[in-house]
Amino acid sequence: MKLLGSGILPNRVARIAAITVAACFAAIPSAYAIDIERVVSPGGVEAWLVAEPTIPLIGISIAFRGGAAQDPEDLPGVADMVSGLLDQGAGDLDSQAFQERLRDSNVELSFSTGRDAFYGSMRTLSENRESGAELLRLAITEPRFDADAVERRRAQGQARLRRELQDPNAMAGRAWSETVFGGHPYSRQVQGTLESVEAITVEDLNAYHEAKFARDNLVVAVVGDIVAADLAPLLDEIFGGLPQSAELRPVPAVDPFAGAPELLIELPIPQTVMRFGRPGLMRDDDDFMAALVVNHILGGGSFTSRLFREVREERGLVYSVFTALQTLDKAGVLIGGLATRNDRAGEALELVRANVERMATEGPTVEELESAKRFLTGSYALRFDSSSGIASQLVQIQLEDLGIDYVNIRNDLVEAVGIEDARRAASRLLGDGELFVTLVGQPVGIAAGPSD
Repeated sequence: MKLLGSGILPNRVARIAAITVAACFAAIPSAYAIDIERVVSPGGVEAWLVAEPTIPLIGISIAFRGGAAQDPEDLPGVADMVSGLLDQGAGDLDSQAFQERLRDSNVELSFSTGRDAFYGSMRTLSENRESGAELLRLAITEPRFDADAVERRRAQGQARLRRELQDPNAMAGRAWSETVFGGHPYSRQVQGTLESVEAITVEDLNAYHEAKFARDNLVVAVVGDIVAADLAPLLDEIFGGLPQSAELRPVPAVDPFAGAPELLIELPIPQTVMRFGRPGLMRDDDDFMAALVVNHILGGGSFTSRLFREVREERGLVYSVFTALQTLDKAGVLIGGLATRNDRAGEALELVRANVERMATEGPTVEELESAKRFLTGSYALRFDSSSGIASQLVQIQLEDLGIDYVNIRNDLVEAVGIEDARRAASRLLGDGELFVTLVGQPVGIAAGPSD
């Protein structure tokens, strides 16, 4: 998430708040419970609240369902540009005045967009919550999109895109999405292209804001020094001026990898960058939690995963290798990656394939399963080590429709995964072991189709 506001909380207060939150939420296992209240304003705006009066901060995280998948088909990058402009002038305040108000009020604002949702957050000292709430209200309900601010943002976006056009990792990621999701909104780059960013107008920005920011696709989480009785009217102050209903285009389900070939982008560099993967499971699949554990064992467990151990530690082929479950509203994907010397690219890929095939047919061992569950349950609390971390987690839980009790039952769900569950999920997730691979570099020992 990009931090675009310039207001910085005092270092001492921020440190105290971080320590306090960490102490309060360090024990997330099932023996401990986070008290989450559902608060509904008089105007019908709902928020999840974790009240903590010992922290002199208030954090608000929000999301609007839709995100970059709602960009016009021929103008990817609109949502991303909007995210960079909401704190660059709103209401009667131009960019400089708005930034000065943020600084003087000691308020942090942050906005970003993903494929399925547009995100925002506000953080300030609790004594400044009214100022913070007003600045957040202005940013999301009355953005100005002044011409000078738009041109600055356009130049920044194009400079970033030019750098990425020369970056092997960015090239691999871009080619991966375009090929795996061919023709679907997920295939378009969130940041857009040089051509689309150049073509975006103020009218396009206003049209996106007016159509996609509404109360019926809004998700809110609040953490810190505020109680439900005070939060309810504050929600209407911030969000009451939004229209009731968003105008969202339907995004179809997508079958990733359908007919996707292996792809090679020739680049004269000493290493080959790889992205590899296959279809995953949707977030609401009954086997998803078991698949999460399997992925941790295969490649998601950093220093303890099979791929790390066999590809890096035993063969010394890579610095790092990973796999991850990517869950989107309309698709589930298993994605992985590594970088290695060109002359050892074929060897590295064969090791990855062998491990995927072995996991698909045999599944994990009992020892691997128990170790993975200990790590996944023990590390879950690290996601809740700050007020902003808690708020962002609560927003994501709402977006995924996991239920208000998910934080308190999540580790129980992990613990419930048995060896047969894990082996079934491994078979479903990894299937025949086939991988779609995107490569950037000059790999030796790999036959792949060239890019167009």
